[in-house]
Amino acid sequence: MARDPAFVLRYLAEVEELAEDVLAARQQIVDLDVKRNRNREALRALQKDPEPDGKAMVCFGNMFIELPKAQTKEMLQKDQEHLDEEINNLRKELRVKVNRLFEAQGKAELKGFNLNPMTAEEMKLINRILEG
Repeated sequence: MARDPAFVLRYLAEVEELAEDVLAARQQIVDLDVKRNRNREALRALQKDPEPDGKAMVCFGNMFIELPKAQTKEMLQKDQEHLDEEINNLRKELRVKVNRLFEAQGKAELKGFNLNPMTAEEMKLINRILEG
């Protein structure tokens, strides 16, 4: 049975668009993770600095500004929290996008893809049960 060329073309265009969405989301997660790692390095450098009351040079876009270290540390920590939240949201959206792509391709939904890590409290309870 021959397929309608217009239908096949629409199908391939839809699958290609969904695949591009998945790849774009993955790349955005990688980019944000690189930024998060740079912030972590900067926070660590500020913590190791022997002069906690001095000033630090901070790069905003293409210019450097000298700010008090306490203010710089606070800004970096807020940025870390924001990046963590954004990365987590993108990962949740990525799960949905991958499932949509698999559905469009006629594949089964991934098993175990919607798992979430256990919290520290849940791990303590599990360890208590295992210990006896």
